[in-house]
Amino acid sequence: MRVWVPVILLLFGVSASSAQTAAPGQTCENKNSTNCEDCLQNTSCLWCIKTQSCITYPVRSILPPQSLCPLNDARWGLCSMNFQILIITVSVVAGALIIAFFFCLFCCCKCENCGSSSSESKMQRQADKRSTKQEKRKAEMRVRHDEIRQKYGLSKASPYARFENAA
Repeated sequence: MRVWVPVILLLFGVSASSAQTAAPGQTCENKNSTNCEDCLQNTSCLWCIKTQSCITYPVRSILPPQSLCPLNDARWGLCSMNFQILIITVSVVAGALIIAFFFCLFCCCKCENCGSSSSESKMQRQADKRSTKQEKRKAEMRVRHDEIRQKYGLSKASPYARFENAA
């Protein structure tokens, strides 16, 4: 819980210099006769509006129990924001970050598929170009062979034509 304290305080605009931890001899209960701002200068303290008391934040349980102070009346980090709003705000921010993460992950995967389909189409165009060149070379070779056959009287016109020319 101590790790999240600076993060949550920064989210709500409380500077680290204004939020300090308790001195060894000083407890939150010593600040019962003060106001909310004095109590919340120490990040380990919780102010309860209903009882007008400064309480040490119960670190063992994530949320302060209802018997200690109702969530609507509990203040931690900022005097202007109750604990319920704090929890809802942190939940919404965390949810938005998770959704943004999965959206980015989806976009990256989709773009990767787009890239592979474009590379597939590029490879297909190159294969088509190669087959077209190969067909063109075959046609040129056929024409050349036909010219040679015709030159030596081996034309394909009739398979028996070369026997007639020889006689």
